[in-house]
Amino acid sequence: MDSTEERIVAAATAEFARYGIAGARIERIAKEARTSKERIYAYYRGKEALYRHVAAQELTAIAEATRLDPKNLPEYAGRVYDYFTTHPERYRLMMWGQLELAPEDPADNPLRTSMGRKIETLKQAQADGELDKTWEAVDILMFVNQIAMAWAGQSVVTPGHDEPARRRAAVVAAVRRLFPESELRRIVTGPE
Repeated sequence: MDSTEERIVAAATAEFARYGIAGARIERIAKEARTSKERIYAYYRGKEALYRHVAAQELTAIAEATRLDPKNLPEYAGRVYDYFTTHPERYRLMMWGQLELAPEDPADNPLRTSMGRKIETLKQAQADGELDKTWEAVDILMFVNQIAMAWAGQSVVTPGHDEPARRRAAVVAAVRRLFPESELRRIVTGPE
C-alpha cells in the first residue's frame, strides 16, 4: 500500500467510525487524506467498497489482538473486552457495517467472512474434542462475543461505576460459567 492509499484508509477509518457508511463523505475523506475524490475512486469503486476494505483491515487487527482460543474462551472474551473498550471508535466502525451493509450479499461482507473463519475454528476444536460438542459453534461465538462486547458501546452507565477491571472480571466470569473447564473435561472425556 502506498502512502496515499494509507492516508485514504486512515481518513476513511475515522470517517466511517464517526458517521457510518451512509453518513460518511468522500469529500471529507479526501480532504483529511490530502488527496482528491478522483484518487480515492482510482483505488476503490465507491464508498461501500472503501468501507469493506477498511472493515476487513480492522477485522484482521481485531483477530490478531484478541486471538480466538477455543481452549480458553473466558480469556478470549477478556481480550475482546479489552480491545473494544480501549478502542470504542473501532467498535462503532464494526457496528455501522452490521447496520448498513446489504444482507443479501454475505460473500462480500467482511464481518461475515471473519465470523465464518472463527466458527470453523470452533467446529474444529469440537471435532478434536477440545470444546463441548453440545453447543452449536455459531452459538458459542455469538454468546462469547456478545458478553465480551456488552460494555463496549456503553458510556458510563451509572455514576461511580466506571471500573474497567471489575467489568472485565465479570465478562471473564460470565463466559467461564457458560464454558467451565471442569465441565468441558467431563463432557469431552466422559464421567470420572
